[in-house]
Amino acid sequence: MAKWKKVLTSRDSGERLAYQGELAAGVNSAEGQAHIKLDPARTYQSIVGFGGAFTEATAYTLSRISPEKRAEVISKYFDLEQGLGYTIGRVHIHSCDFALGNYTYVEDNDAELKTFDISRERKWVLPLIHDAAKAAGQDITMLASPWSPPAWMKTNGEMNHGGQLKPEFREAWALYYTKFIKAFREEGVPIWAITVQNEPAAVQTWDSCIYSGEEERDFVRDHLGPTMHREGLEDVNILIWDHNRDLIVERASAVLSDPEAAKYVWGTGFHWYVSEAFEEVGKVHELFPDKHLLFTEGCQEGGVKLGEWFTGERYGRNIIGDLNNWTEGYLDWNLVLDETGGPNHVNNLCDAPIIADTTTDTVHYNSSYYYIGHFSKYIRPGAVRIGLESDITNLYMTAFKNEDGSIAVVVQNEGDAGQDFTLELGADSVSDHLSAHSIATYLIKP
Repeated sequence: MAKWKKVLTSRDSGERLAYQGELAAGVNSAEGQAHIKLDPARTYQSIVGFGGAFTEATAYTLSRISPEKRAEVISKYFDLEQGLGYTIGRVHIHSCDFALGNYTYVEDNDAELKTFDISRERKWVLPLIHDAAKAAGQDITMLASPWSPPAWMKTNGEMNHGGQLKPEFREAWALYYTKFIKAFREEGVPIWAITVQNEPAAVQTWDSCIYSGEEERDFVRDHLGPTMHREGLEDVNILIWDHNRDLIVERASAVLSDPEAAKYVWGTGFHWYVSEAFEEVGKVHELFPDKHLLFTEGCQEGGVKLGEWFTGERYGRNIIGDLNNWTEGYLDWNLVLDETGGPNHVNNLCDAPIIADTTTDTVHYNSSYYYIGHFSKYIRPGAVRIGLESDITNLYMTAFKNEDGSIAVVVQNEGDAGQDFTLELGADSVSDHLSAHSIATYLIKP
C-alpha cells in the first residue's frame, strides 16, 4: 500500500509549508464523497524547474542587508532542505526596469561591439548567481532576456518608451546576445536559453522595444538563429514572445508557422499580466506539439503587499492553470525587493515573495513564497505531469510523478469554506479536508 504524506499552508491556522505527517490510507470505499483520481499511466510534459529572476534590483537589495540575512534569503530559495529548492533563474541582458538605471555593455555607436564589457554585473548580479548555485548544489539553469537594444540601435534613439531595432543593426544586435552568453560562460554561469525580447508588444516607460510577429520571425530566421549557430551556440535555446497569454497563440503562430524560423526556436515564453486565459497556452501546444512552453515572468504589481494572502493564491492559481496546459517551468520575477518594492529606475514598484527591509535589516516572507514552495520543493526537474480526474469544481489541482517514482499532487482551496474529498491512486485512497484559503501538497510513495 502506498504511503501518503501532506504538507499544508493555511491562511487561518498559521501553518506555512508545514508537514502534517502520514495520512491513513485505505481501500477505495467512500460513497458520495468528492473524488480526485490519479492516473500515472497518462503522461504529459516534463518539468525544467522553478525559480526567479536575478535582477540588479534584487542583487543590490541583498547587498544592503547584513551578510547573515543575505545568506538566509539565498538558502531559503535555493537550498532544497532549508528552502524552496529553486533550480532555474532569469537574468536581464544589460538593463531592465528593475536595474538602477539604463545601461549597456558597449560604448555608443560601437557597431563592431569591440568595447563589449559586462564588468558591471560582477558587482552584484554575478556574485548572487554564484552563491545561489552553491546553495542549490548545482548550476542554475539560466534564461537571459533583453529589454532593449542600446539607444543608438533604435528608431527612437532611447532605451525606454518602445521604439524598434533599426534594420542596419540587426546583425550587430544578434551578435550582442552571443557575446553576452560567452561572457557569462567565462564567469562560470552557463546560459541555458535566451528570449528574443522581453514584452515585444508593449511600449513601456522603461527599457522596451517593439517587434511585430513578422519582425520577430524574420529576426530569428535571418539573424539571431544563424548567428547563434555561427558562433557555436546552437546548444543555447531560443524562446519567442516572452509576453502575455492573451496574444500568445497569434504570436507563436506568426513565428512557428515558418519552418525556417521554427527550426531555431525551442519554444514560447509567456507572462501572466492582463489575462488568466490558461487555455491559450494549451492551444499553442496543440498547434505546435514539438515546441516547448515556459512561464518566464509574473509578479504582483503596485508595490509591496506585506501580509496579503491573495498574492499567494494568485501564484498558486496561475501555476496550476499553466502546468495543466503543458507549461514546463515557472520563473517568478524579482527574487527579492526592498521595503519600497524597488529599486526601479522609473518607479514601477512591485511586490516579491521575499521583501528585505534595508532600513531595519528585516526579511519578510510573503504568502507567495510559501505557495510557490508547494510546487518547487516537491515537483522536481524531470518530473512528468500525470492524469488527474476530479468532480470537484471549487478546487484547483495538478499532479506530477518525479523521477524517483514519488507523486506530488497540489490542491488549492481559494474558497471561504473547507472541502472534503478522497484522493485515489489505483485501489488506494485517502480522505482529507482542505481548509478555506489553503494549499496542500500530497506526497505519495507507491
